[in-house]
Amino acid sequence: MFFRSVLFLFVLNLPYLLFAQTVAVVSTTQIYDITKNIAGDDVKVLSILAPGQDPHTYSPVPADIEKVKSADIVIENGLHLEGKNWMKNLAADAKKPLVTASDGIVPLILEAHGEKINDPHAWFTPQNAAVYVNNITRALIRIDPEKKENFVMRAKLYLAQLRALDGWIKKEVSVIPPDRRVLVTNHDAFNYFAKEYGFVNTAPTGWSTGSEVGGGVTPERREKAVRSIKEMRVRTIFFETTINPKLIREIAADAGVRVGGSLYSDSMGDEGTPGETYIGMMRENVLKIVRGLK
Repeated sequence: MFFRSVLFLFVLNLPYLLFAQTVAVVSTTQIYDITKNIAGDDVKVLSILAPGQDPHTYSPVPADIEKVKSADIVIENGLHLEGKNWMKNLAADAKKPLVTASDGIVPLILEAHGEKINDPHAWFTPQNAAVYVNNITRALIRIDPEKKENFVMRAKLYLAQLRALDGWIKKEVSVIPPDRRVLVTNHDAFNYFAKEYGFVNTAPTGWSTGSEVGGGVTPERREKAVRSIKEMRVRTIFFETTINPKLIREIAADAGVRVGGSLYSDSMGDEGTPGETYIGMMRENVLKIVRGLK
């Protein structure tokens, strides 16, 4: 009777045992898309952040805790993109293995409030995105080795797409005269992109992520931002999709420059938009930058 009961329970749970899917929970939309390109249908990928949410200022909610509890692996950007290490804390509390997608990248350095910090926006070059791909591929193989061949094959295809993206960006930005390659945005998100493709990237004093951009800039700091734009002879400035554009439009009007539209920075676009993928967001950013600065 005992063995018959055990056999019955085993048969009852056999579909689950055979088809239980590996779960990866990631922090940001960019990492979600990169992971999904490698995972395909072999891994269920869940993102903590939705399109339009800012990883610097995000605070986890109870639903995030439940997501991480369901995970076999947790993947973050790292370099303190996830403000106050919220992804690390979620993984540690749930006792889940944590992978940092940016491991191995030599970070650029930012000056913030008199301190030097690592620039976390490493995904803004296809070369760095390729590092993310390799780190994530190795992590998925460790957690689900039976699917190794699938992960490797998908990663090879995606790496080829990233190489093509890099070549396309170089060709497109080449039409912008060197003296016009000044990229002004809300906050210092585009330093990796600027260094790789020959731009001067600046976010004038007072433009940062969070409440300051939402309207808390003092008149003095705003005036300094306007003066900086004029001194650099900037033609067009841009705002970012995760930040309210009201202040940027006002500063552009004061400085007598155009607003070139919104750029994807800390988040990709909503499903169904041109920026819903990593490659799509990079493509759309380049198109707007070239149109605004050439």
